[in-house]
Amino acid sequence: MRLLPAVLLATAPLLAHVGSPDIFFQGDAGPYKLLVTIRPPVVVPGVADVEIRSASPDVRQIHLVPLRLGFTGQQFPPVPDLAQPSKEDPQFYTGSLWLMLAGSWQVQIDVDGARGPGRLSVPVPALSTRVLPMRKTVAGVLLALGLLLAAGIVSIAGAGAREAVVEPGQQPGASRVKRARVVMAVVAVGVVVCFGGQWWASDEGDYMRVIFKPLALRPAVEGSRLKLQLVDPGWLGRRTDDLLPDHGHLMHLYILRLPDMDLVWHLHPEPDSSGGFTQQLPSMPAGRYALFGDVVHANGLAETAVAEIELPDIAGQPLTGDDAAGVGPPLAKADYNRSVTPLPGGYRMVWDRGNETPLHAKRPYLFRFRVEDGAGEPVHDMELYMGMLGHAAFVRSDRSVFAHVHPSGSVPMAALALTQPENPHAGHMTMAASGLPAEVSFPYGFPRPGDYRIYVQVKRGGNILTGVFDARVEN
Repeated sequence: MRLLPAVLLATAPLLAHVGSPDIFFQGDAGPYKLLVTIRPPVVVPGVADVEIRSASPDVRQIHLVPLRLGFTGQQFPPVPDLAQPSKEDPQFYTGSLWLMLAGSWQVQIDVDGARGPGRLSVPVPALSTRVLPMRKTVAGVLLALGLLLAAGIVSIAGAGAREAVVEPGQQPGASRVKRARVVMAVVAVGVVVCFGGQWWASDEGDYMRVIFKPLALRPAVEGSRLKLQLVDPGWLGRRTDDLLPDHGHLMHLYILRLPDMDLVWHLHPEPDSSGGFTQQLPSMPAGRYALFGDVVHANGLAETAVAEIELPDIAGQPLTGDDAAGVGPPLAKADYNRSVTPLPGGYRMVWDRGNETPLHAKRPYLFRFRVEDGAGEPVHDMELYMGMLGHAAFVRSDRSVFAHVHPSGSVPMAALALTQPENPHAGHMTMAASGLPAEVSFPYGFPRPGDYRIYVQVKRGGNILTGVFDARVEN
């Protein structure tokens, strides 16, 4: 990628999670449990910052290396970087990695400790989402060097026109001096204005083709059926027919009623003959709705396509399979101290906030939720919901942030499976459907301050339950 000395307005990246580009993952590197935070670069090539917290104190060293994800050719990875332990907290490690090409990557984490070696790989998207402003000092130096170079070219052209055919020891005549000045003026205009402008536009055009352009979602309603079309604005040869099933579905669709965000549906549209998706809607009141459609490409790159739609009253059908719905208070009545959501049958969902108050942006947290019966005791009939203890969606009140998070983190399971091709069910739980814990936790960090709504979905007794909570996040 060539240097582009331009300043453009930043746009919110619509990646796997709208406005929430950081990666949060909780997993095991052999015998060591790690909580990993990766902050991808906003331009590529760029540096990804990695933070790792070990749950145990017996880790001695952690090495990091970037690898292409979904790349079938031979790779030549760089020498692994050594993550540095914190002086204040020896179980907390930090490191940084250069990601040189746009696309889907994985950060391979190799751990050495008292219980032997362990390895964990975390998928990471590397996408240029904006053009960074050039530092004034760098711009000043480059401008001065550019002017010096242009002055040299102009001077050489002038000297050639003035003295090229003059005999040694003689001075050029007035006509040659005049012609040299004309040539210098013409060359100056050509070099500075024409050539410089053409070079600038060429470099800018090359880089703008690399800037990530998210998929668009085009919705339409036919009776009680929702039709969805993924629209590619054109970005680096991306396709819309290479999607991988994630939890058994090619698309996970969240629908929120606006502006209150009090009604939520988590649906799973099916592909149709037109190359799009179709979903039989449940009964829904008329109004405006926000749509968030999660998909994962064959190379592990995940995207969330967004749209809004005005719906009439829908006389739909009951939800089936993995489709679920939930109800919460309107945003105007949000209680940011509430930690309990009532559930059908006298049950309830409890957010174990611990001592994490107030919440702050750009910090990783482990959000814990527990299902209890009417007596306040943990339930014993929990079931796996699409192979996991639960699913959660974190949505900012203005919908500029949307993140679909699992107990393992914000990484789609389809992308995680690409890091372990021998285990296509990587990340999913394999324990028996009975005897599951009543508590589920989600690693996540809010990208910026604001008011957020959290939708938590679990399954018990054959029913999918939805808890709705509100969080206020400070700097």
